[in-house]
Amino acid sequence: MMKYAYFPGCAAKATTTEADGATRAVAKHLGVELVEFPNFSCCGAGVLHEERPNLSAAVNARNFAIAEREGLDIVTICNTCQLTMLKAKRTLDEDQQLRSRVNSRLAEFNLEYSGKTAIRHLLWVLIDDLGLSNLQEKIERQLAGLNVAPFYGCHMLRPKDLLGMDDPRHPESLERLIAAVGATPVDYSSKTDCCGFHVMLVNQDVSVARVASAMTEAKEHGADLVVTPCTLCQLTLDSYQYRAEKEANTDINMPVIHLPQLIGLALGLDRKELGLERHLVAVPEELPVE
Repeated sequence: MMKYAYFPGCAAKATTTEADGATRAVAKHLGVELVEFPNFSCCGAGVLHEERPNLSAAVNARNFAIAEREGLDIVTICNTCQLTMLKAKRTLDEDQQLRSRVNSRLAEFNLEYSGKTAIRHLLWVLIDDLGLSNLQEKIERQLAGLNVAPFYGCHMLRPKDLLGMDDPRHPESLERLIAAVGATPVDYSSKTDCCGFHVMLVNQDVSVARVASAMTEAKEHGADLVVTPCTLCQLTLDSYQYRAEKEANTDINMPVIHLPQLIGLALGLDRKELGLERHLVAVPEELPVE
């Protein structure tokens, strides 16, 4: 059994709780053990780093040390959490003086960061650790006939030197996963764009424009729904779609689901267990599956 320290991120614990529930259900079905640590703290989402970079590194080092003490890598379902933690890990690994100061404080709590714990996104766990062939063996419902548009989110792909798991301009990991469950990947240029979440509080018009661009293009290219590996992208593309329709002066009505929800559908899990009733843009009960 594969075992990881589970870091769902703040959004999945408060706003997009369906992503957390679907992840747990899918992991259990696939034989992946997710160990949650209630004393994990927020990663800071990049915001803390802008104001207090050393504190941001220390906060994340504490989380890493907790997982490291149990001999576990960390898996997350949030792109921003992944990027923030990877940035903190690189800082700690490269700045020995900062790492020493951080460890002196962690020692007060019987913790130490040594750099052994890896940061993994669920997408990479499914593809690299579990393997698509093993996933396909578990599939109970091929999603043939369903056209699925991938939306990566910028923090899954960029910066390349830190992430490096996929080509930032021409990625294919989500397409591979979509095809593995029998669905048809929809290609469109906006799939690698920013969703607009990180400017939402300062310029909502920009966020709405980003949603309108991505969702209208996905629909024009024949998508039945959009899937994303990021809880913040899903939150933005789903909740701002009503305003995006006004911006684009068109009816979009494009369901946006979380990556584990798509996998769960292929595994034959119940819609309620996957939280498909929680979306603002309704996910049809009868999907166009052959």
